[in-house]
Amino acid sequence: MMFDGKKILITGGTGSLGTGLTRRLLSYNVHSIRIYSRNENQQVKMQSEFNDKRLRFLIGDVRDLSRLARAMEGVDIVFHAAALKHVPVVEYNPFEAVQTNILGSQNVINASLEENVEICVCIGTDKAVAPLNTYGATKLLMEKLFVTSGNYLNPIRHKTKFIAVRYGNVLGSNGSIVPKIIEQIKGGEKITITDPNMTRFNITMNQALDLIERAAITGKGGEVFIPKLFAYRVGDLKDVLLDLFENKNPTEIISVRPGEKVHESLLTIDELRNTYESKHDYILIEKSDFHTTPTHNYKKTSLNEQYSSNNVKLLTKDELKEILRDLITNQLKN
Repeated sequence: MMFDGKKILITGGTGSLGTGLTRRLLSYNVHSIRIYSRNENQQVKMQSEFNDKRLRFLIGDVRDLSRLARAMEGVDIVFHAAALKHVPVVEYNPFEAVQTNILGSQNVINASLEENVEICVCIGTDKAVAPLNTYGATKLLMEKLFVTSGNYLNPIRHKTKFIAVRYGNVLGSNGSIVPKIIEQIKGGEKITITDPNMTRFNITMNQALDLIERAAITGKGGEVFIPKLFAYRVGDLKDVLLDLFENKNPTEIISVRPGEKVHESLLTIDELRNTYESKHDYILIEKSDFHTTPTHNYKKTSLNEQYSSNNVKLLTKDELKEILRDLITNQLKN
């Protein structure tokens, strides 16, 4: 297993994705995992929850290059999950989003090059595709920084492979629609949604972790890995949650939030000419004039239209019910 004996650092390691990734990696024979974040309380909580001697907790911000470089000393693999990610918050604080999501990501790249780590994977988002909001625009630039970092590689000095993954909101993650609706149900409040016909890609935490793992294992540098996913209607999701909790809270349709799309995309029509595919993923490989693009054995994609949440298979209410029942049982019951 490629993670055996490896020293790993996760930026934003106390978030939902970082916590799930830590749990997955600890199931392997890793040497150690360094959790790098600026959330002191979450670090204390996470340390108590895991109680594993292979974990190291480092207070730090991706905006601080010298601290990042110190944290990466001797590290083999970096997973970059730190970001400001709530769309309305970022719309109101765009300068801060640039500092964290763009310049912070550049710092991660520079520190990885300085410390000559083996693999550096950044966690992207569907909102980076034809971005409508500031969050998506900053994450698009993060992704571009990563996949073009080969331009800065010196083959004599550097060995780092920079790879990106791109997917939608993880079902049930902190701040996402599922815990929000559950909180409203339990509080006896109105269920607020913007548009019942709005669609979103469906990805569970395990699917997201599988994608990240596949990218780290098979990536050669410069790729964007995008999973093959189904989608759901927001109205169907709300109906299923009300049914699971045997609740009849009234629904209120509210205005679309600034920067919010009705449907999300994971690949634009223009990206398809550089897109390949495997059994589980689409792989975007941009050609470069400045460095040699690694050779891959993937087949050219058969997609001939934009990969969007309104033109893939939509989950039925029964299918959603099975997914959400498992999610609530395992993660959100309390």
